[in-house]
Amino acid sequence: MSTTESQPESRKDPGPEAQTIAAIDVGSNAIRLAVAEVLAEGQVQVLEQLQQGIRLGHDSFRSGRLGSATLRAALGILREYRRTLDTYQVHHLRAVATSAIREAANADTFLDRALMATGLEVEVINTSEESRLTVAAARRQLIGEAGAKRGLVLVAHVGGGSTLLTVVDRGEIMESQSLPLGSIRLQEGLLTGGEPAPRAARLMRQQISNTLTSIQGGLPLDRVQTFVAIGGDARFAGRQIGKPLTPEGMVTVGRVQLDKLVRLCERYSTEELAKRFALPFPDAETLSPALLVYQALVDATGVTQIQVFPGSMRDGLLLDLAARVTGREDEALTKGVIRSAIAVARKYRVDRRHTQTVADLSAKLFDLLQAEHGLTARHRLLLRVAGLLHEVGGFVSNRSHHKHSYYLIANAEIFGLTRDEHVLVAHVARYHRRAVPQPSHLEYVALPRDRRILVNKLAAILRVADALDRAHGQQVRDFQGERQGEEFVITVPGVTDLTLERRAMAEKGDLFEDVFGLRIRLEEGRPALPVAAG
Repeated sequence: MSTTESQPESRKDPGPEAQTIAAIDVGSNAIRLAVAEVLAEGQVQVLEQLQQGIRLGHDSFRSGRLGSATLRAALGILREYRRTLDTYQVHHLRAVATSAIREAANADTFLDRALMATGLEVEVINTSEESRLTVAAARRQLIGEAGAKRGLVLVAHVGGGSTLLTVVDRGEIMESQSLPLGSIRLQEGLLTGGEPAPRAARLMRQQISNTLTSIQGGLPLDRVQTFVAIGGDARFAGRQIGKPLTPEGMVTVGRVQLDKLVRLCERYSTEELAKRFALPFPDAETLSPALLVYQALVDATGVTQIQVFPGSMRDGLLLDLAARVTGREDEALTKGVIRSAIAVARKYRVDRRHTQTVADLSAKLFDLLQAEHGLTARHRLLLRVAGLLHEVGGFVSNRSHHKHSYYLIANAEIFGLTRDEHVLVAHVARYHRRAVPQPSHLEYVALPRDRRILVNKLAAILRVADALDRAHGQQVRDFQGERQGEEFVITVPGVTDLTLERRAMAEKGDLFEDVFGLRIRLEEGRPALPVAAG
């Protein structure tokens, strides 16, 4: 039977513009469902939350694949959730899976069977997307005037398979990293199931310490001023020893009180914890390992207290769906994507002035061509990322660097992008020069047709923008553009000679003409005539 965290409310008539959304989170030790309504003002009202424990992480982290019994149990849970979704007549759904499915050798088997059995398309998300959704859940507490007063903020979520750490500065995401310190992974990796509880805690504490030592310098943990914890185990600590902090339900947990709780919990087995605190077995199983990770992070940062956020990644999923329904983008998270892309570009030592110029010119072209391509603000963001990263392949070799760019971007971790978006950006960057997409390009041909069309549109724009900065001298910083018959005329004010750019456009404008049916024509802008005195 399902564990119901909140029962359905008596539903008031929300008006004709309200839409029902739902999020499913296939985690390492449970599968969870949240159903909500998006009201006309963009507010999200949760209607029901369900949770069922399942040992996906035990299978995946121990043997590298999901057992047949576990697969059947997971499909049974999804069938129940499918009936709940049908009851609520959900309009928009996103189902995601994290590390337990991501690392299973037979993940595709699970995804295919879930689709056939329930009609649910489960999306395996990477750690960057996990971090984005986790931060999105707490974004109202991390941005704006109140967020700025918090200084450097560490957002930590200890899940079953990994620990996600995100550093936020004045509402903007600085760094994000995933550590192999999930509560289930720690137990399975160290095989602590047969050990006495105190010895198991010592083994896990050593592993946690070793992992945190290995990331020193990667994240500015010693400069963190505010520690925000997200997750069920953090919420447990908040219920046991926390003090109310905000009307929204945030509580504070003092460092001394946390140490006492950890010492208490590490003395007991899972069965004893479940009995002592009246916890479901899956929750008791993750408690001690997760609290050990939070304790180690508190020691690493030196803060005197943790602020426990009452939400979860599912709240981030719901807010993400609500943004899509209402068309409202979260500017702080968008900036986080750009900052992450710039960090990748810096790592591979690109010509930052050139790539920033290409990204800016691409965005302007995108806006001017809106009627031609019909794409969304999200696609504009992906184009900007491709512009910032299109030359990272030069780090490997200047020869065929566009092909190296594809590989590096496809395998990078860019905060806030899904796996599919990583691949799309990689393709767009790959076609910024030389050959346009061909049937002989296997990675491109393997894309669904709608994704190939999207790659073509964005790559066509990127090639034009790159041609406008052919000499890497930023001669073209601004321009006007308009359609004139079968041509798209780009006029550059204050420039008297566009010979080099015209030659580059002759090489790179072919894809643009194929995709949009327009030839590019460059015109030098005439300087304004002086006004006669008089």
